[in-house]
Amino acid sequence: MAFRLAPTAASEGFRLEAHDSVGSTNALALDHARAGDAGKLWVVSKKQESGRGRRGRAWATPEGNLAATLLLVPGGELRLAATLGFVAGLALADALDAVVPKGRIAVAVDGASQGRNRFELKWPNDVLASGAKLAGILLESTMLEGGRFAVAIGIGVNVVAYPEDLPYPATSLQALGATCDAETLFLALSDAWSENARMWDDGRGLNAIRKRWLDRAAGLGGEVAVRIDGNVVRGVFETIDEDCRFVIRDDEGSVLTIAAGDVHFGAVASARV
Repeated sequence: MAFRLAPTAASEGFRLEAHDSVGSTNALALDHARAGDAGKLWVVSKKQESGRGRRGRAWATPEGNLAATLLLVPGGELRLAATLGFVAGLALADALDAVVPKGRIAVAVDGASQGRNRFELKWPNDVLASGAKLAGILLESTMLEGGRFAVAIGIGVNVVAYPEDLPYPATSLQALGATCDAETLFLALSDAWSENARMWDDGRGLNAIRKRWLDRAAGLGGEVAVRIDGNVVRGVFETIDEDCRFVIRDDEGSVLTIAAGDVHFGAVASARV
């Protein structure tokens, strides 16, 4: 099966550029933007040679996994465009729900999980299954002429393989017993993106996105540790605020709002991270 767009996505003007292998779908998408592409372009591949995650970390995409980047050239503020990562998380979780049969992957019930979703969202940019990292999302931007900017929304999913040399649990759809391939998942993702982007509505529907995201949030109400520039802050994960920043209540009862950091749950939160 070849990569293809969902009919809803095609009807809304999205385009598709598919590759067998690329260096980085994000880098390629941003190159297109600098060359004048107007956006609404999906760049996808089943193999990525030099992908990257947050803070410049490597993100491996061996043959059979999914590397997908959506290039957008939005209006409005870059600050608001940053919340598209939460739209992407919801779209991917919805797509996974659509293509992985019920009962194939169990709902996680350990730690601080709420035990409601097979696929949970970990702030700010991961999708978890059974408490382990299944997918990561990375937003990158570049400035264009006339004060405009382009955003590349990179989505990497462990479909058939996952890295084993990580400081946190990871998994793949195949390891969990699901038989979905990258092409089928992308088809559902392109459809789910359109639905969630309509809800986001150029930021006007951010509150609805925030509420949906919290319904899928991993670790909500449980102990967390957040590493920020080498320091560790511990507390209870209370919510995300109207700008989708991470909100915790520390051991002294103070409410802290965090814009960026690495989050750890449960037993890891209690240990040194």
